[in-house]
Amino acid sequence: MSSPSTQALGETAESVREFVVLVDEADREIGAEEKLRAHELGLLHRAISVVVCDSSGRMLLQKRAYGKYHSPGLWTNACCSHPRPGELPLEAAVRRSREELGLSLKPSSIGSLLYRAEFENGLTEHEFDHIFLAISDDMPWPDPDEVAELRWVDRAELNSWMAENPEQFTVWFRLLVERFPNTLFP
Repeated sequence: MSSPSTQALGETAESVREFVVLVDEADREIGAEEKLRAHELGLLHRAISVVVCDSSGRMLLQKRAYGKYHSPGLWTNACCSHPRPGELPLEAAVRRSREELGLSLKPSSIGSLLYRAEFENGLTEHEFDHIFLAISDDMPWPDPDEVAELRWVDRAELNSWMAENPEQFTVWFRLLVERFPNTLFP
């Protein structure tokens, strides 16, 4: 398999050098690998997904920036990323929520999800995903390199939209909604 060009994927030199934590299926650390390389090889690594709801029960969705190297322009939960080596998943959830959305959150763990998804560009997401929920009525200030658009939805709207157009959503977000149907909305 040939390696995708990082320039063609819209990645900066800094993001290419970012490392992810490799884990086994029980989420035990077994090493670290450069982020893009882990996705090229389909290596199981630790991830975080943050779901943000407001006090009226609406969920914040983000449309992934079009420069992302996989799943660009698809709708997903408020924040998705990877802990760095030596960083706890909760710490990564707080950090990435601030970096991607400009929100200072106090998320709580609601579970985890192990999944594998292959993409048309030859990359593979193989993640042990730690899922967090946070409640916030603050105004997000998204990083345009990460987020193309934001949208608040209630449970009925999300369920209808996802049933009619599942291809508009990331693989992992569809799995989150399927596996945590009563936990994602407070």
